[in-house]
Amino acid sequence: MTTATQTTAPIQAPIERLVAELGDDVVVTDADRTEKYRWDRAHDPSAGTPLAVVRARSTADVQAAVRFAAAHAVPVVPRGAGSGLSGGSSAIDGCLVVSTERMTGIEIDAVTQTAVCQPGAMNAAVKAAAADEGLWYPPDPSSYEICSIGGNVATNAGGLCCVKYGVTTDYVLGLTVVLADGSVVRLGGKRIKDVAGLPLTKLFVGSEGTLGIVTEVVLRLIPVQRPPATLVATFASLEEATAAVLAIRRQLRPSMLEFMDQPTIRAVEDMTRMGLDTEAAAMLVIQSDEPAGHAAAECQLISELCTTHGATEVFTSDDPDEGEQFVVARRNAIPAVERTGTLLLEDVGVPLPQLGTLVEGIADISRQRDVTIAVVAHAGDGNTHPLIVFDPADADQAERAQQAYGEVMSLAIRLGGTITGEHGVGRLKKGWLADQIGDDVLALNHRIKAALDPQGILNPGAAY
Repeated sequence: MTTATQTTAPIQAPIERLVAELGDDVVVTDADRTEKYRWDRAHDPSAGTPLAVVRARSTADVQAAVRFAAAHAVPVVPRGAGSGLSGGSSAIDGCLVVSTERMTGIEIDAVTQTAVCQPGAMNAAVKAAAADEGLWYPPDPSSYEICSIGGNVATNAGGLCCVKYGVTTDYVLGLTVVLADGSVVRLGGKRIKDVAGLPLTKLFVGSEGTLGIVTEVVLRLIPVQRPPATLVATFASLEEATAAVLAIRRQLRPSMLEFMDQPTIRAVEDMTRMGLDTEAAAMLVIQSDEPAGHAAAECQLISELCTTHGATEVFTSDDPDEGEQFVVARRNAIPAVERTGTLLLEDVGVPLPQLGTLVEGIADISRQRDVTIAVVAHAGDGNTHPLIVFDPADADQAERAQQAYGEVMSLAIRLGGTITGEHGVGRLKKGWLADQIGDDVLALNHRIKAALDPQGILNPGAAY
């Protein structure tokens, strides 16, 4: 397969033709303005300099950009809100960055319980529009206020509620996609049941912009969530906390089951001053959104399971506002830890029975490499976010952090897990992908890519 690769000098292409077609408000070439489009939140150090940024307003704008790129063999890097954590939207030299940030339309259909959204719409905006109609869009990454639906689709994002309600792909009914030659396909639609043809909609969810650029999404909505009851439990050891998680999941499926280790707890407490137990080795934040009587019974059983497995303290509340304070504390985990140093952000997951081995293994890596690794997790589905903290000015510490980064991924693979549950492979995790999926499956990925993007211009260097 022919692929476009990062070059040492920008590709020479008659960009003025695209400027003339779309206007200089859409096609940005000024270096000062394009600078902010070079990185996502992963701050990929190898990010290049784009030829131009196309700030698309419509599917037609995206088509024009991709047709230009195909005609001149220019790589295209799709970009949403820039909140990605794996370098999936890092620019490469001479590329067109196609930004969907201006495509923010949302239409709610209360009868079909669907939302038709443009990719630049923020997750939070979709939730708010759905709530106005008494409906709910469940996928809720911790960054839901700053991440876009297009980015969520690109990485198949999950979030805090996915233990009960599933991830992005479970809510995508249809897509409009601009393909590598600039043509447009419309997949799926406002239909709950539809098995006509191959399930191509699912193929594009999680493909990280390597197969096409999504310009419209049809999302499934559900009735608004009931006010949840909240339980918070602290533990003196990681082993007891993860054992409690497994005990809960053997019998129950709460609407939230989140984990924070001691470095995370301390960072969040320093940021929020809400009185968290900073001596605890771990804390679980659990919610039940069952009807009131059932929620009380569920929380009682969860409390008993936590106590049986060594919880030092269990707090419960049926006050939604009080419970939300702990959810906010959990959502603040990454920015709180980020205040303590530069981060290498992991996103590894394992089958639930291996959760304890993973968390304790990460703690061992932290000690062996002498670097702080704060662990926050969607514990109910085995997806962890180890946050490796280091000082980039300390070359030795930075090297140890990089070593720990790879060792965490290798550990997850050995435990039958994944190098990414919801952040995507991007450009930062490609080196470990074959170890997880195998050379044969990697080759199959390449065959699909070659079929849909024979020039290799869509997000080259990302995902696989």
